Amino acid sequence: MPKQKLLMIGNGMAGVRTIEEILDRNPDKYDMTIIGDEPYPNYNRIMLSNILQNKMTTPEIILNDETWYTSNNITLHTNEQAILIDRLAKTVTTTKRNLTYDKLILATGSRAFILPIPGADLEGVLGFRTIADTEKMIEISQKYKRATVIGGGLLGLEAARGLLDQGMDVTVIHLADWLMETQLDAKAGELLKADLEAQGMKFLMQKATSKILGKSRVTGLAFKDGSQIETDLVVMAIGIKPEIELARHANLPTGRGIIVDNFMTTADPAIFAVGECAEHNGIAYGLVAPLYEQGKVLADYLCDIENKGYRGSKMFTQLKVSGCDLFSAGDIKENAEIKGVTIFNSIENKYKKVFMRDGKLVGVVLYGDTTEGNRLYNLLKKEEELTDFTLVSLLHKSGESESMSVAEMPDDESVCGCNGVTKGDITRAITGKGLTTIGEVTAHTKAGGSCGKCKPIIGDILEHTLGDDFVSAAPAGICGCTDFTRDQLIIQIRSKQLQTAKEVRHVLAFRNPEGCSKCRPALNYYLNMIYPQTHADEPESRYVNERLHANIQNDGTYSVIPRMYAGQTDPQQLIKIAKVAEKYDIPLLKLTGGQRIGLYGVKKEDLPKIWKELDMRSGFAYGKTLRTVKSCVGSKFCRFGTQDALALGEALERQFEFVDTPHKFKMGVSGCPRSCVESGIKDYGIICVENGYQIYIGGNGGTEVKEAQLLATVATEQEVLDICSAFIQYYRETGVYMERTAPWLERMGMEHVSNIILDPIEQAKLKATLDEVLAGRADPWKQVLQDDEKQKLYHVERV
Repeated sequence: MPKQKLLMIGNGMAGVRTIEEILDRNPDKYDMTIIGDEPYPNYNRIMLSNILQNKMTTPEIILNDETWYTSNNITLHTNEQAILIDRLAKTVTTTKRNLTYDKLILATGSRAFILPIPGADLEGVLGFRTIADTEKMIEISQKYKRATVIGGGLLGLEAARGLLDQGMDVTVIHLADWLMETQLDAKAGELLKADLEAQGMKFLMQKATSKILGKSRVTGLAFKDGSQIETDLVVMAIGIKPEIELARHANLPTGRGIIVDNFMTTADPAIFAVGECAEHNGIAYGLVAPLYEQGKVLADYLCDIENKGYRGSKMFTQLKVSGCDLFSAGDIKENAEIKGVTIFNSIENKYKKVFMRDGKLVGVVLYGDTTEGNRLYNLLKKEEELTDFTLVSLLHKSGESESMSVAEMPDDESVCGCNGVTKGDITRAITGKGLTTIGEVTAHTKAGGSCGKCKPIIGDILEHTLGDDFVSAAPAGICGCTDFTRDQLIIQIRSKQLQTAKEVRHVLAFRNPEGCSKCRPALNYYLNMIYPQTHADEPESRYVNERLHANIQNDGTYSVIPRMYAGQTDPQQLIKIAKVAEKYDIPLLKLTGGQRIGLYGVKKEDLPKIWKELDMRSGFAYGKTLRTVKSCVGSKFCRFGTQDALALGEALERQFEFVDTPHKFKMGVSGCPRSCVESGIKDYGIICVENGYQIYIGGNGGTEVKEAQLLATVATEQEVLDICSAFIQYYRETGVYMERTAPWLERMGMEHVSNIILDPIEQAKLKATLDEVLAGRADPWKQVLQDDEKQKLYHVERV
């Protein structure tokens, strides 16, 4: 049978997402044609502000290039307008041709609303809606210096920030009392205005424009109160108007948009509408998340897949302006039924407010710190009863950490609100398709492909799902938040004497001022390395395992692995471990690969209690630090042993435990050349021989085994310890965060590393520096037990 002809008018985000969903469900069902009135393939309209703000280029915001259309057998007509729909003949007339259809999707979107006032047609008056608008604004900014943006909403502020970045003097005209009044309450609007003024933006509030001044091009604005302002450019950013003229002329029912039912069907069963042009239950949505939800419903319907239909959306807003992080969702106006709870930290300018009705969350406003946005938005969408939550800590369940880790997130929790992608969608894609990078996750799931705010969480999910495989697959360097390499960052931190990660991101103008899952822990490590005595470690920048000092397991429980120096224990320790395991009903006791006993299946709230009762030091089985020193019994017991491997292993472990390194660091001491400990694949491996100790460096186990390289043969234990000090410190100073010693050694060169750490003068310098670092180390379990504030992370009383 011949395929049905599916014709779509509109090549924007909502329409093409619908086509993508159809291709996922049944790629052979339709013969598809798309008409687009712009001369570009499908692009991300949300990112136009990034072009204006000099963060991206036009090619970078293309979502599907021409090859995508060709490879999916889609006929694309760009730079072409549809001008007439003949419903009886089932044809569409364009400016270039006539096309027939069996099914027609109207995805005509919307256009910028231009105030119907005198002078609106002057040169220099623009909307902010297309690539052409953006390019025109950039062109004007090269010739003129004064810009005025009418509208202090989301789009207007993004346009104003971009024009500032283009070097213009920018004034925002806003009719309401505060900025973004439909998404923010008065306090958050006030904070936003103050931060934007600090960036150089000017504001005229409660101003109604009556006329645009000028003869052939704009020269100024006149307001209803009689005042005026001079300007060279006017950008209208006061809203959008759904594009419904085609539908209206085809006698399809319209309101503000094209009226559709729950399956996005118009009054004509062969014609559908999706996106900004569609009106569902009296609402025409203007944000991308609900439009993508509509696209999924329509794709199901067109592929004969049963679904419940579209039921409307709860919307959220995020601002993409440097230094002004905000999140807003739901109903944010207090009245007789809706009450609000406010938390305002005036020191750090962080503002949080939640709105509740009948015991349920109905609205959220976050400013300055939006990390809880996803979690609260999910509570809002699920309409969950809040009886188990406390308002004092801003809706955290009893026993729940302040910022829920990805391990604790349920699979149905939304990660990318723009694209409706859950944690479960992402983890299934990672494991099922072998994904290892954020870019691959975005390509396969669309998560992070719109505003990009969720990319740090995607990175956390990758890290949790893949463990070390994630970091080994990640490219060496810093991250997408900055163009600085690792070495350039170190130089800048030292030369500018930057003291905190926040200061680094601000002074060095990171694209994401909050950082991401790659640069936050990396910067924390580099600052700890540069300022070992003065930098205050930033726990919030560490991975969840390092924050909690325990490895989280796949069921949300934790493991406790105490230190056993060189694999040694004694009856007293074994008795303690047995008693703790019995008392706390530990489901698994296991000998680990590092010659220790691990307790698995521990509840988070039990961690400090178990640490106290064990009275053993942390084995640091969870950190980027020295993990273990494996050893055999050596000459003390083995008839083949040449040296006391056990004593040397213990000395190494005691000397270097708790020191931060770019990645996990493992050692091994074998008592004879038989190397039962497998010292040849350790970061620092020792093989005892008759005349002393062979030292091997740069070996790694894991998914890609790397054989260590012979560095030297020395005669004494002290030489082994001194060379180890120099090796660790040189790796600390020159390694890229998350880079194992094997790729580090390959990058640096064995000859170069050997020359440095075997040179007596360099060796002494490196050892002295590491000794300074080691002087400040402490057992993290003991630190938690001695600090009431740190114990709150586990939600326990002081033990």
